Amino acid sequence: MFSKKTIEDVDVAGKKVLVRVDFNVPIADGTVTDDTRIQAALPTIRYLVQEGAKVILMSHLGRPAGTGFEEKYSLVPVGRVLGRILGQDVKVIPDLAGEAAHAAVEAMQPGQVIILENTRFDKREKKNDEALSRDLASLGDLYVNDAFGTAHRAHASTAGIASFLPAVSGYLLAREVETLGDMLASPQRPFVAILGGSKVSDKIAVIDHLLDIVDVLIIGGGMCFTFLAAQGLETGKSLMEADWIERAKEMMDKAKKNGVQLLLPIDVVAADRFAPDADSIICAADEIPADRMGLDIGPSTCLLYGQAIAKAKTIFWNGPMGVFEMEAFENGTKQVALAVARNKGAQSIIGGGDSVAAIKKFDLADQVTFVSTGGGASMELVEGKVLPGVAALDDKE
Repeated sequence: MFSKKTIEDVDVAGKKVLVRVDFNVPIADGTVTDDTRIQAALPTIRYLVQEGAKVILMSHLGRPAGTGFEEKYSLVPVGRVLGRILGQDVKVIPDLAGEAAHAAVEAMQPGQVIILENTRFDKREKKNDEALSRDLASLGDLYVNDAFGTAHRAHASTAGIASFLPAVSGYLLAREVETLGDMLASPQRPFVAILGGSKVSDKIAVIDHLLDIVDVLIIGGGMCFTFLAAQGLETGKSLMEADWIERAKEMMDKAKKNGVQLLLPIDVVAADRFAPDADSIICAADEIPADRMGLDIGPSTCLLYGQAIAKAKTIFWNGPMGVFEMEAFENGTKQVALAVARNKGAQSIIGGGDSVAAIKKFDLADQVTFVSTGGGASMELVEGKVLPGVAALDDKE
């Protein structure tokens, strides 16, 4: 149950509503190349428009220096896309909280939408500067956070501003937190988690927390080689974090103690180099040649993982099984994606990041229950951390 107030718990008619969205979208040659995050924010924006609010959107985009306007990180292309979708002229104000922003807000009519320029053009944003938070708050009557993808950051526009205005959640953020929270608190069983990606060090806290909750934990990607090394196997030239072998052993011991089935690859695709046209072979996980590196899970592992996924009632997936960006090493990730998509009896949650890119690459996004918009935020939630952007919102009575 989501414990924070949402836009439906407050009166927004005629109010100046500051909405933090996540419009950190890919842009090439001044054109938005993927509008997924814009589409994700539409339910909240449309609700506010229909209720007669004056909607003032804020977002970051990319990693500007924080010393002022940089054209390649401007939100102007986003404004064009949003304007087309909403059927109204959406102006991007070349200002964050100064005179131009105040003038634009004062000129707004109910149901109108504007966008303030990139929050990270001001270096105070990432410092959660109190003065900037106060300046932003002075533009509105109400604050709405609908940017789940940045909810794990305590910035001025994601957390600080909530100290100066009534603060509620939008639809997207509420659904993300509720879906992931329910998954952790009361999953349907068996609960199968699939973790991939390159490094154990990036996922150790997630692994640790999931081992207290799941029935089966599947490991793939580069991180699996640290676990294989922890079993005493040779991993050739595969990506392997020697400093994390002992920690991996601890996680395997914890899985055994908790009765969690920990699945590791039984075969891999091993190549002579990291390249799309590399010479590759399929070999057993305990027979990786010294001069080769594992870049994907093998076909027997795909079958093993697929069988476990088929029995699940709850599935959480974060991280690819191999270098899925290269066609030669995409099969493991593809087979896992297909196995997740085929299990129609399970709640299947894709936990942001590369897993979302993979599920889209194989055109399976509409075959799963939920696709998270926030990689880092979803991982921190799964770790059991409190997200600053959520904690700052007003509690339901």
